[in-house]
Amino acid sequence: MLEYIKTILLKVSFDKMLFEKELRKAFRVLAADELRQLKQWCYDQFSGVYLVILNKVFLRAQA
Repeated sequence: MLEYIKTILLKVSFDKMLFEKELRKAFRVLAADELRQLKQWCYDQFSGVYLVILNKVFLRAQA
């Protein structure tokens, strides 16, 4: 499922709102270990473009 989520995020990365929506959906289907892997991958791939969204989504998920 993790690889599927990565594929989706890559495909919607052209649109900020879609990207955030799909990233939030990932939290409903991935296990804790997979979420840690996804977080690292997202920051590696998208921190230059979507750093604010990544921080918002991942920090809110930790709370």
